[in-house]
Amino acid sequence: MKKIKFLLLFLAGITVLPLAAQNDIISAADFMKLMKSDKNLIVVDASKPDIYNRTHIKNAINVPYKILNKEGEIFGLLKNPADVAAILGKKGISEKKTIVVYDEGSQKYSSRVYWVLKYLGAPNVKILHKDLTAFRKARVPLTGMKPSVKPATFTPHVDKSVYAGINDVNNAKAKIIDARSVDEFKGLGDYSEGHIPGSVNIPFNEVQTENGAFKSKEEILNILDSRGISPTDPIIAYCKTGVKAAVLYVALKNITEAENVKLYDGAYVEWASYDKPLEQ
Repeated sequence: MKKIKFLLLFLAGITVLPLAAQNDIISAADFMKLMKSDKNLIVVDASKPDIYNRTHIKNAINVPYKILNKEGEIFGLLKNPADVAAILGKKGISEKKTIVVYDEGSQKYSSRVYWVLKYLGAPNVKILHKDLTAFRKARVPLTGMKPSVKPATFTPHVDKSVYAGINDVNNAKAKIIDARSVDEFKGLGDYSEGHIPGSVNIPFNEVQTENGAFKSKEEILNILDSRGISPTDPIIAYCKTGVKAAVLYVALKNITEAENVKLYDGAYVEWASYDKPLEQ
């Protein structure tokens, strides 16, 4: 029982951020308004299945990011758009819906699924943000019951402006940001031999507060400035498998209002597997 209570506290939450030109990060209060007013709303829980099975927002559909990835030696690569669209459709998700994505509170999984949906061209995707007090006040309903799902059709309209492949990175004139830890960036440990040449390190959690909420626009702009990056620069973010970097993608697009931000889907794993040069 204590574990369940802790999970509810951890899962709950959303911090209200100042609205920007494009801000898909919504508060608990705004989410509750959507639940009452938007009959076209669908809620996606991007958490791992075991967390979702314990408790989730009422009527939320579980879409753990890994089910959208290809199988193969280069793990973490997204399936082709048609296959991803078929998976989403079977789960009752259509690009014509208002889609709200959330996770257990790390922002990693919701950010990754958010990016996938934007890449597939879904025009109205939101991220439910984290703050325990706001979540409680809004009385967001939680349950352990899985909803019944009516299959839908998801028609992809691929938006290549948010996607970077290995050739894009290899020939990039963009600022490249490595969202992994400092040790991984330096090539320390068992899972990294360095970083993509010319990239700068902004660990994904550097744009978050201690409780996992996104920092303010001013704070994130200061972080970028300390690395010699402007939100007007073309930017490519990467990490190990394209998950942590999605947090930077969300923060840069929605909070700093950077317009030209791409996620390198293949990430470090693909780069290293092709024996591309690495710096330490």
